[in-house]
Amino acid sequence: MNDYLPETTPIWAGVEATLRELLTGYGYSEIRLPLVEQTELFARSIGAVTDIVEKEMYTFADRNGDSLTLRPEGTAGCVRACLEHGLLHNQVQRLWYLGPMFRHERPQQGRYRQFHQIGAEAFGMAGPDIDAELICLTARFWKCLGIQEVTLQLNSLGSSAARGAYRDRLVAFLEAHLDRLDEDSRRRLYSNPLRILDSKNPTMEPVLAAAPRLMEQLDPDSRRHFDGLLELLEVAGIAYEINPRLVRGLDYYGDTVFEWVTERLGAQATLCAGGRYDGLVEQLGGRPTPAIGFAVGLERLIALLSEAGYAGLKTDPDAYLVTVGEAAGRQGLMLAEQLRDRLPDLRLQLNCGGGNFKAQLKRADRSGARLALLLGEDEVKAGGVAVKFLREAQPQQTLPQERLTEFLAACLDDWRRLAEYNPIRAGEV
Repeated sequence: MNDYLPETTPIWAGVEATLRELLTGYGYSEIRLPLVEQTELFARSIGAVTDIVEKEMYTFADRNGDSLTLRPEGTAGCVRACLEHGLLHNQVQRLWYLGPMFRHERPQQGRYRQFHQIGAEAFGMAGPDIDAELICLTARFWKCLGIQEVTLQLNSLGSSAARGAYRDRLVAFLEAHLDRLDEDSRRRLYSNPLRILDSKNPTMEPVLAAAPRLMEQLDPDSRRHFDGLLELLEVAGIAYEINPRLVRGLDYYGDTVFEWVTERLGAQATLCAGGRYDGLVEQLGGRPTPAIGFAVGLERLIALLSEAGYAGLKTDPDAYLVTVGEAAGRQGLMLAEQLRDRLPDLRLQLNCGGGNFKAQLKRADRSGARLALLLGEDEVKAGGVAVKFLREAQPQQTLPQERLTEFLAACLDDWRRLAEYNPIRAGEV
């Protein structure tokens, strides 16, 4: 579990702001969920024989003896909240959430025991149009962040009846190759055989390549749904690959499943994953409700952006106010608050802790500010402020304090125009 230091948090803030704006623009509303849930919620939804529930959850008994778990994913808690608060009764819902999840995994690049996801869930829409919208939304994530070299992989898991029939065929096939299965696959053979298809063990590849395909077992309704999704993606210009071994690691998925993957992060290739879970609401005590969602792993996304030099949200001050002498210190505090009142967008840092003029000017430069506003005894007497440009070759000037607001407002406008002419471009990362 990691600390995220000031040198990296602007990247997090930039990514989160971009994704938040896109989700809101598509009509998704934010929901905030607790970090801790009843353990039974995850056992019932994710599946008691999944790796997450069997090996990875942080579970403990509270003082009342109740079994609680730090959330390992967001969908189950979102469904629970919707049921508790009546959000799904004769309603369509588009929701999103952001925050930490917890799994006791072996830490490696892009996979941590506390990790962060931004997720979206859509309830009450049964057709492939909402599947296509969610995939288009995630494709726009990459476009707005300037990320290329990502591939959309799709599969359909079909109905529960189709998966049951396929499960029998798959188990029979794997039993015939029992001597070629690794230890993990043998353990899963009867409890969760579909997860064997997702094995990353290269020695399993020849066996799995010859395994029966779930796509061949689809019922007519699932086939029509998947074909409808493919048609909509082609209309939208979204390229995709069909991956017949894409099954996802949670039991609640059915029909459409998808992942966005990249080769630039080594073994942890998945940036975003999701799919339909039409049976989960009913499984947790609600009425039958079609549903689909996805989650983006922020650590992996930010690792990809950091590698490419993405700066994220600007947090450096626009101006740094240097004050030399007691009178300047008192007047500087008042001036700083007046400027913040008049210019809410101005990022202004006031020197605190004393220091001579030279030391304060060094602090101003280290802060990343574009301007140093200099207030000493002479400026206090004259009612002025000296302005020193720290990033541009412009001469220092002194302004009356009553003109400082107008001057800084003009600077902010100029800087905004510069930023507009130098956006993050698609393909830059």
